[in-house]
Amino acid sequence: MQLRKTLLVGLVASVLLAGCSSEQDTLAMSPLPKVENQFNPRVIWDKSVGSGVGQYYSHLSPVWQGSTVYVADRTGVVKAFEVDTGKELWATDLSEKAGFLSSRLPALLSGGLTVSGERLYVGTEQAKVIALDTTNGKVEWESNVAGEALSRPVVSDGLVLIHTGNGLLQALNETNGSAVWSVNMDTPSLSVRGESAPAVAYGAAIVGGDNGRISAVLMSQGQLIWQQRIAQMTGSTEIGRLNDIDMTPVISNNIIYAIAYNGNLVAMDMRSGQLIWKRDIGSVNEMVVTNDHIFIVDQNDRILSLRKSDGVTLWTQSDLLHRNLTAPEMYNGYLVVGDAEGYLHWLNMADGKFVAQHKVDGSGLLSRPVVAGDKLMVQAKDGKVYLYTR
Repeated sequence: MQLRKTLLVGLVASVLLAGCSSEQDTLAMSPLPKVENQFNPRVIWDKSVGSGVGQYYSHLSPVWQGSTVYVADRTGVVKAFEVDTGKELWATDLSEKAGFLSSRLPALLSGGLTVSGERLYVGTEQAKVIALDTTNGKVEWESNVAGEALSRPVVSDGLVLIHTGNGLLQALNETNGSAVWSVNMDTPSLSVRGESAPAVAYGAAIVGGDNGRISAVLMSQGQLIWQQRIAQMTGSTEIGRLNDIDMTPVISNNIIYAIAYNGNLVAMDMRSGQLIWKRDIGSVNEMVVTNDHIFIVDQNDRILSLRKSDGVTLWTQSDLLHRNLTAPEMYNGYLVVGDAEGYLHWLNMADGKFVAQHKVDGSGLLSRPVVAGDKLMVQAKDGKVYLYTR
């Protein structure tokens, strides 16, 4: 029987370390660097949303539209808050009653929230995609999909795109959730838990697969346009051969930027899929792409700045190795990352030096910080949500 989507990123190191004390020393979490704050990040408000994600590998994070922020926990609690004040606007529980008992069966929300127009979308590990009314949290429709909905839903051209744990990219009707088409991305027997959410442009969906390939799919018909492999299965062990692309490709000026675990960071022509340049850097994290630079957190938790035109490294920050960093986010001209001990780290984007550090939450941070206008939102593993300003 094939192993399916069961490997957590956080477990890769511990498997590699079995019986090897020298590697254990190498992969130990770096101590917290001492930082002299140039400014003190300020919490505007914090709220509790259910029980968070606990010890599960989940990238549930807040989403923002207009004056409202939407947040969820793994069990199925979804809440809407007013951004400026933190006032709760509504709350919905998507868990199900367990017969006549008072206990409830968790909804197992996964992948992340997406807000588009008057609907809020979320997928579940129970192979469902749910659409909620953004004004009151009521369920508008619920659809079954072919596998665990591990990617963030993406809405474009009247479709809701979801990448499921069995390697299918599926399109649902945005209005009623009916199935429109599906494309098989192929999946190996062992892979990192998570799926790439597609990027969309010019009527095409660009999505990464567990097989180390980037695929372009025509959204109007669900037809494959091209595929390009950016990572090879070259390791001597199953873990060493992992080459998942779990981040959302970034499209900028008709060029696709993507990165694979144990693989490469690449720039590709969007029309043909041909490689423009590649670098031997691996990650499963989302990355920041600006006009001239790319900022990434690699699989060893190094933070790198690269030149966008050719991938040349401009600086590397290695003082947070193996602290299980979140994906980076750009906020107020700084690069911000969180870590497993619950700290936010603020870096100068020009040289990678630390400019501020702040302890957010003892449960730790797993999901990427989210920019909401001129504020920064952070969701901790225990479900608490914090709104920051510089």
